[in-house]
Amino acid sequence: MTLPMTPPMTPPILQPRPASARGRDAWVAGGTGLVGRALLDALLAASGVGVVHVLVRSRRPEFDERQRLRQHVVDYTQPLPALPPADDAFCCLGTTIKVAGSQAAFRAVDFEAALAFARAARAAGATRLGVVSALGADAASRVFYNRVKGELEQAVQTLGFASVHLARPSLLLGDRAALGQPTRVGERIGAALQAPLHWLLPASVRPIAARTVALALMRAVHQCERPGVFTLSSDALQRLGRPA
Repeated sequence: MTLPMTPPMTPPILQPRPASARGRDAWVAGGTGLVGRALLDALLAASGVGVVHVLVRSRRPEFDERQRLRQHVVDYTQPLPALPPADDAFCCLGTTIKVAGSQAAFRAVDFEAALAFARAARAAGATRLGVVSALGADAASRVFYNRVKGELEQAVQTLGFASVHLARPSLLLGDRAALGQPTRVGERIGAALQAPLHWLLPASVRPIAARTVALALMRAVHQCERPGVFTLSSDALQRLGRPA
Protein backbone atom coordinates (compact mmCIF):
# COMPACT_ATOMS: atom_id res chain seq x y z
CA MET A 1 0.00 0.00 0.00
CA THR A 2 1.31 3.42 -0.91
CA LEU A 3 0.93 6.00 1.84
CA PRO A 4 0.03 9.57 0.86
CA MET A 5 2.91 12.00 1.00
CA THR A 6 2.85 14.49 3.86
CA PRO A 7 3.65 18.06 2.81
CA PRO A 8 6.67 19.60 4.53
CA MET A 9 5.82 21.43 7.72
CA THR A 10 6.45 25.14 8.04
CA PRO A 11 6.59 27.15 11.25
CA PRO A 12 3.23 28.58 12.34
CA ILE A 13 2.62 32.24 11.62
CA LEU A 14 3.02 34.28 14.77
CA GLN A 15 0.03 36.23 16.00
CA PRO A 16 0.48 39.99 16.44
CA ARG A 17 1.27 41.27 19.91
CA PRO A 18 -1.35 43.43 21.62
CA ALA A 19 -1.10 47.00 20.38
CA SER A 20 1.11 49.17 22.55
CA ALA A 21 0.11 52.68 23.54
CA ARG A 22 3.53 53.86 22.39
CA GLY A 23 3.24 52.25 18.92
CA ARG A 24 4.82 49.34 17.10
CA ASP A 25 8.29 48.43 18.35
CA ALA A 26 10.87 47.54 15.71
CA TRP A 27 14.17 45.72 15.29
CA VAL A 28 16.79 46.84 12.76
CA ALA A 29 19.93 45.00 11.68
CA GLY A 30 22.44 46.88 9.56
CA GLY A 31 21.46 50.24 11.01
CA THR A 32 24.92 51.74 10.43
CA GLY A 33 24.81 51.24 6.65
CA LEU A 34 23.48 53.49 3.91
CA VAL A 35 19.88 52.25 3.89
CA GLY A 36 19.92 51.19 7.54
CA ARG A 37 20.86 54.64 8.84
CA ALA A 38 18.14 56.24 6.71
CA LEU A 39 15.68 53.65 8.00
CA LEU A 40 16.49 54.47 11.63
CA ASP A 41 15.82 58.14 10.89
CA ALA A 42 12.52 57.28 9.21
CA LEU A 43 11.33 54.99 12.00
CA LEU A 44 12.19 57.48 14.74
CA ALA A 45 10.36 60.24 12.87
CA ALA A 46 7.27 58.16 12.09
CA SER A 47 4.12 58.32 14.13
CA GLY A 48 2.92 54.97 15.40
CA VAL A 49 6.44 53.66 16.06
CA GLY A 50 7.50 52.92 19.63
CA VAL A 51 10.96 51.77 20.63
CA VAL A 52 13.46 51.05 17.86
CA HIS A 53 16.08 48.43 18.70
CA VAL A 54 19.21 48.25 16.56
CA LEU A 55 21.88 45.54 16.49
CA VAL A 56 25.44 46.87 16.22
CA ARG A 57 28.87 45.25 16.20
CA SER A 58 30.30 48.05 18.36
CA ARG A 59 28.61 50.70 20.44
CA ARG A 60 27.74 53.96 18.67
CA PRO A 61 27.82 57.01 20.97
CA GLU A 62 25.55 58.97 18.62
CA PHE A 63 22.84 56.33 19.01
CA ASP A 64 22.77 56.84 22.78
CA GLU A 65 21.69 60.43 22.20
CA ARG A 66 18.51 59.54 20.33
CA GLN A 67 15.25 59.06 22.17
CA ARG A 68 13.47 55.70 21.73
CA LEU A 69 16.56 54.16 20.10
CA ARG A 70 18.12 51.21 21.93
CA GLN A 71 21.35 49.65 20.66
CA HIS A 72 22.44 46.10 21.35
CA VAL A 73 26.03 45.00 20.69
CA VAL A 74 26.28 41.54 19.11
CA ASP A 75 28.82 39.26 17.48
CA TYR A 76 27.31 37.75 14.35
CA THR A 77 29.86 34.93 14.40
CA GLN A 78 28.20 33.70 17.60
CA PRO A 79 24.57 32.69 18.23
CA LEU A 80 22.48 35.80 18.75
CA PRO A 81 21.01 36.32 22.22
CA ALA A 82 17.27 36.42 22.80
CA LEU A 83 15.92 39.77 21.63
CA PRO A 84 13.36 41.89 23.50
CA PRO A 85 9.82 41.65 22.06
CA ALA A 86 9.00 43.73 18.99
CA ASP A 87 6.38 43.90 16.25
CA ASP A 88 8.40 44.55 13.09
CA ALA A 89 11.88 43.61 11.89
CA PHE A 90 14.02 45.21 9.20
CA CYS A 91 17.18 43.60 7.81
CA CYS A 92 19.55 46.00 6.07
CA LEU A 93 22.69 43.90 6.44
CA GLY A 94 24.87 43.83 3.36
CA THR A 95 28.41 44.11 2.06
CA THR A 96 30.35 43.39 -1.13
CA ILE A 97 32.79 40.63 -1.96
CA LYS A 98 35.51 43.27 -2.31
CA VAL A 99 34.88 44.70 1.16
CA ALA A 100 34.30 41.30 2.75
CA GLY A 101 37.45 39.84 1.20
CA SER A 102 36.06 36.56 -0.13
CA GLN A 103 32.87 34.87 -1.24
CA ALA A 104 32.71 32.99 2.06
CA ALA A 105 33.02 36.20 4.07
CA PHE A 106 30.38 37.86 1.91
CA ARG A 107 27.98 34.97 2.46
CA ALA A 108 28.62 35.11 6.21
CA VAL A 109 27.15 38.63 6.24
CA ASP A 110 24.54 38.67 3.48
CA PHE A 111 23.11 35.23 4.19
CA GLU A 112 24.16 33.76 7.52
CA ALA A 113 24.04 36.90 9.67
CA ALA A 114 20.90 38.17 7.95
CA LEU A 115 19.10 34.85 8.43
CA ALA A 116 20.22 34.64 12.07
CA PHE A 117 18.73 38.08 12.68
CA ALA A 118 15.45 37.17 10.99
CA ARG A 119 15.17 34.03 13.13
CA ALA A 120 15.91 35.96 16.32
CA ALA A 121 13.39 38.67 15.42
CA ARG A 122 10.72 36.08 14.72
CA ALA A 123 11.42 34.44 18.09
CA ALA A 124 11.04 37.89 19.67
CA GLY A 125 7.50 38.12 18.33
CA ALA A 126 7.98 40.15 15.15
CA THR A 127 5.22 39.36 12.65
CA ARG A 128 6.32 41.58 9.75
CA LEU A 129 9.75 41.45 8.13
CA GLY A 130 11.34 43.87 5.68
CA VAL A 131 14.56 42.86 3.90
CA VAL A 132 16.85 44.95 1.73
CA SER A 133 17.77 42.52 -1.04
CA ALA A 134 19.05 43.51 -4.49
CA LEU A 135 18.02 43.92 -8.09
CA GLY A 136 18.51 40.55 -9.79
CA ALA A 137 18.21 38.44 -6.63
CA ASP A 138 17.64 34.85 -7.74
CA ALA A 139 18.51 31.64 -5.92
CA ALA A 140 19.13 29.97 -9.29
CA SER A 141 21.40 32.71 -10.66
CA ARG A 142 24.88 31.90 -11.92
CA VAL A 143 26.04 35.21 -10.45
CA PHE A 144 27.23 34.54 -6.90
CA TYR A 145 26.02 37.87 -5.47
CA ASN A 146 22.53 37.51 -6.93
CA ARG A 147 22.34 33.85 -5.91
CA VAL A 148 23.13 34.57 -2.26
CA LYS A 149 20.55 37.36 -2.18
CA GLY A 150 17.98 35.02 -3.71
CA GLU A 151 18.78 32.25 -1.24
CA LEU A 152 18.19 34.66 1.64
CA GLU A 153 14.86 35.71 0.15
CA GLN A 154 13.79 32.07 0.03
CA ALA A 155 15.04 31.28 3.54
CA VAL A 156 13.23 34.10 5.35
CA GLN A 157 9.93 33.05 3.80
CA THR A 158 10.00 29.80 5.81
CA LEU A 159 10.27 31.41 9.25
CA GLY A 160 6.57 32.03 9.86
CA PHE A 161 6.31 35.80 9.50
CA ALA A 162 2.81 36.97 8.65
CA SER A 163 4.25 39.18 5.91
CA VAL A 164 7.67 39.42 4.27
CA HIS A 165 8.63 42.44 2.18
CA LEU A 166 11.61 42.06 -0.15
CA ALA A 167 13.11 45.32 -1.44
CA ARG A 168 15.14 44.95 -4.63
CA PRO A 169 16.74 48.35 -5.27
CA SER A 170 18.96 49.24 -8.18
CA LEU A 171 22.27 51.08 -7.58
CA LEU A 172 22.06 53.01 -4.33
CA LEU A 173 22.75 56.72 -4.06
CA GLY A 174 24.01 58.20 -0.81
CA ASP A 175 27.03 59.54 1.03
CA ARG A 176 28.93 56.47 2.23
CA ALA A 177 31.97 58.57 3.12
CA ALA A 178 29.91 60.37 5.78
CA LEU A 179 29.28 56.97 7.37
CA GLY A 180 32.95 55.99 7.25
CA GLN A 181 32.35 53.47 4.47
CA PRO A 182 34.27 53.04 1.21
CA THR A 183 32.51 54.33 -1.88
CA ARG A 184 31.40 51.55 -4.22
CA VAL A 185 32.51 51.93 -7.84
CA GLY A 186 29.14 51.00 -9.33
CA GLU A 187 27.34 53.47 -7.10
CA ARG A 188 29.83 56.21 -7.99
CA ILE A 189 29.23 55.62 -11.70
CA GLY A 190 25.48 55.51 -11.12
CA ALA A 191 25.58 58.83 -9.30
CA ALA A 192 27.57 60.41 -12.16
CA LEU A 193 25.02 59.23 -14.73
CA GLN A 194 22.00 60.05 -12.60
CA ALA A 195 21.62 63.71 -13.54
CA PRO A 196 22.25 63.74 -17.32
CA LEU A 197 20.61 60.37 -18.11
CA HIS A 198 17.93 60.23 -15.44
CA TRP A 199 14.93 60.29 -17.78
CA LEU A 200 16.53 57.96 -20.33
CA LEU A 201 16.99 55.11 -17.88
CA PRO A 202 14.07 52.73 -17.22
CA ALA A 203 12.66 53.20 -13.72
CA SER A 204 13.46 49.57 -12.92
CA VAL A 205 17.23 50.15 -13.19
CA ARG A 206 17.49 53.87 -12.42
CA PRO A 207 19.83 54.61 -9.45
CA ILE A 208 17.81 55.13 -6.28
CA ALA A 209 18.50 57.12 -3.12
CA ALA A 210 19.03 55.08 0.03
CA ARG A 211 16.50 57.27 1.85
CA THR A 212 13.90 56.42 -0.80
CA VAL A 213 14.49 52.71 -0.25
CA ALA A 214 14.25 53.12 3.52
CA LEU A 215 10.99 55.09 3.38
CA ALA A 216 9.45 52.66 0.91
CA LEU A 217 10.34 49.58 2.94
CA MET A 218 9.06 51.13 6.17
CA ARG A 219 5.79 52.15 4.53
CA ALA A 220 5.33 48.74 2.91
CA VAL A 221 5.73 47.00 6.26
CA HIS A 222 3.56 49.44 8.21
CA GLN A 223 0.76 49.61 5.65
CA CYS A 224 0.49 45.87 5.08
CA GLU A 225 -2.93 44.53 6.06
CA ARG A 226 -2.76 41.00 4.67
CA PRO A 227 -0.36 38.08 4.94
CA GLY A 228 2.01 37.08 2.18
CA VAL A 229 5.34 37.70 0.50
CA PHE A 230 5.69 40.99 -1.34
CA THR A 231 8.53 41.86 -3.73
CA LEU A 232 9.25 45.55 -4.18
CA SER A 233 11.00 46.27 -7.47
CA SER A 234 13.22 49.32 -7.75
CA ASP A 235 10.58 51.30 -9.63
CA ALA A 236 7.98 50.36 -7.00
CA LEU A 237 10.41 51.58 -4.33
CA GLN A 238 10.77 54.88 -6.21
CA ARG A 239 7.00 55.40 -6.10
CA LEU A 240 6.40 54.23 -2.53
CA GLY A 241 9.39 56.10 -1.12
CA ARG A 242 8.50 59.58 -2.38
CA PRO A 243 8.59 62.23 0.34
CA ALA A 244 5.19 62.84 1.91
